[in-house]
Amino acid sequence: MIQTIDTFLLDVPTIRPHKLSVATMNTQTLVLVRIRCADGIQGWGEATTIGGLNYGDESPESIKVNIDTHIAPLLLGMDAGAPAKAMAKVRRTIQGNRFAKCALETALLDAQARRLDVPLSELLGGRVRDTLPVAWTLASGDTARDIAEAEHMLDIRRHRIFKLKIGLREVDADVAHVLAIKRALGDRASVRVDVNQAWSEADAVRAIARLQGGAIDLVEQPVKARNTAALARLTRRFDVAIMADEALHGPDDAMLLARMDAAGVYAVKITQSGGLLPALDVAAVARLAGIGLYGGTMLEGGIGTAATAHVCSTFADLAWDTELFGPLLLTEEVLSEPLVYRDFALQVPTGPGLGVDIDTDKLRRLRRQ
Repeated sequence: MIQTIDTFLLDVPTIRPHKLSVATMNTQTLVLVRIRCADGIQGWGEATTIGGLNYGDESPESIKVNIDTHIAPLLLGMDAGAPAKAMAKVRRTIQGNRFAKCALETALLDAQARRLDVPLSELLGGRVRDTLPVAWTLASGDTARDIAEAEHMLDIRRHRIFKLKIGLREVDADVAHVLAIKRALGDRASVRVDVNQAWSEADAVRAIARLQGGAIDLVEQPVKARNTAALARLTRRFDVAIMADEALHGPDDAMLLARMDAAGVYAVKITQSGGLLPALDVAAVARLAGIGLYGGTMLEGGIGTAATAHVCSTFADLAWDTELFGPLLLTEEVLSEPLVYRDFALQVPTGPGLGVDIDTDKLRRLRRQ
């Protein structure tokens, strides 16, 4: 039986300013959910988002209030050993709130996998890979600093895929910044860009032509999420891969984009999808439509990152790798044992459930009162 559901907000400084077209982050607010069950098992989930309401329609504060006030009461007293039944009730009753639903589903599945003494990936069909190549985001906006940061990551064998956050500056300046970094790194690294919806279609046409000519591998969400027609036109016009991110809020969007041939790659995010199982549905649509997969992040801490790692470990094809670097951007580790990054990849945890545990002392210290 589900006995208690607790939601925590943890404010954790980042190691450097993280600049997106919609916000500049100096602190990340982790939203953690703990479910305690009558048999003594507990499960953890995470509903972290980016930039408050600058990025999406859920904020850390709204997620906590909606779980505590509206969603948790639906689940208390239900059978903890039937997570699908519990989440069916939530999805039938509660509209929207994808991030909140994801955290609760993760916690229920974490608890159930611990109960069965198996890794969470085994409840999702079973893993086919134990390591996940991880991209690093270069988001200082300073070309020399970003090149130095990328060189360091190559030297320590932590990342050889780099995604540049652009869209804040004038288009030509952003393109020049990206191409200078690609020239410096050459064939030693994959360089990609994330525009976070900042460009008009006309600007995107002009910029992507130059980026494609400069051997940039991928362009993420160049235009507004709602402008799927423009996304489709760009996908047809260019050879460089166009990735849908903000336009992709679960399986229904995945189907729509596939029918429109609006993207060559899907950024699979468990929170944007509304949970781990809906994220698997997004991946299934992509596989059937011949669309590549990329494991996305909302800059979660260790809980959300581990959950996404378990999901991505089940993908037969993960052509565009992942960007599960969230914990590395934070100055504080909330897990008792950090996730393992080595040889350019994240090691998927192998213990029961998520395979990670919260450091309760750090939870108390970082928790927002």
